[in-house]
Amino acid sequence: MRPAVFLDKDGTLIENVPYNVDRTRIELRPGAIGSLLLLSGLGYELFVVSNQPGVALGRFPMGALDAVEEHLNDLFLARGFRLSGCYWCPHHPDGVVPEYKLICACRKPMPGLLQMAALEHDIDLSASWIVGDILDDIEAGHRAGCRAVLLDVGNETEWVGGPYRRPDFVARNLLDAATYIMDASASPWANAGEAA
Repeated sequence: MRPAVFLDKDGTLIENVPYNVDRTRIELRPGAIGSLLLLSGLGYELFVVSNQPGVALGRFPMGALDAVEEHLNDLFLARGFRLSGCYWCPHHPDGVVPEYKLICACRKPMPGLLQMAALEHDIDLSASWIVGDILDDIEAGHRAGCRAVLLDVGNETEWVGGPYRRPDFVARNLLDAATYIMDASASPWANAGEAA
């Protein structure tokens, strides 16, 4: 089993543009490249896990997310590292598209996206991390058994607490988060090696 870092998309990995599926407007946030190279070099698989309620709300079709994943893959490969996968939650209980109007186990703060990625890619969740810009990301990570880093970049506005919502670390940016993860897990293979 391998460790992973799960990254929220909007506001964490790329700039926070609501309902953005336009390839021309998807750019990695400042400092993302160095951060992702560091995490990849430490042996972490890199995944995007993102709520995309725009599908349920009729803002764009589910197929638009295929193009987003392709573009993110291209951005990663052009800079020398690999994206292991993207996992999207297209659901929202207030949706207007009937097949996506529901309460699900994959919409963060629920852990379904991380659990699905772990199952499909043989990921050790106990050796893994989530990095996100709101406390729903933190809760999803903790519910899945990961450690969690909150990017305090102004996107969390409610600060509703709870048993799963306290981050292991609050970072100023992605590089700060990656450095903390490196320091906190000097050997990302330690847990996997002990379990073997």
